[in-house]
Amino acid sequence: MPKYLLQANYTVEGVKGLRKEGGTSRRAAAEQLVKSLGGTMESFYYAFGDTDVFVVVDMPDHASMTAVAHVIGASGAISGKTTVLITPEEVDEATKKTPTYRAPGQ
Repeated sequence: MPKYLLQANYTVEGVKGLRKEGGTSRRAAAEQLVKSLGGTMESFYYAFGDTDVFVVVDMPDHASMTAVAHVIGASGAISGKTTVLITPEEVDEATKKTPTYRAPGQ
């Protein structure tokens, strides 16, 4: 299954909800969301700094991950970004491919 890194930031309303419900409750809600589309949550961490939450999930496909991102974004409580994670083995496979390419101006 493809693996993804979600980085999220709470809006003001999101922080109010977090303070009301607590961190473990939000982790459980995120895990249920991922499971509802056939995925699994590998890790969920809160953080200081530019990003409030880091989550690593395995999802069946990109469409399922897109559905997760859409429902989270539509809530208005969180903004974020999703990064597709690539294993070292997948990089090994990519280095064995020989694409044809011409750089601009060449």
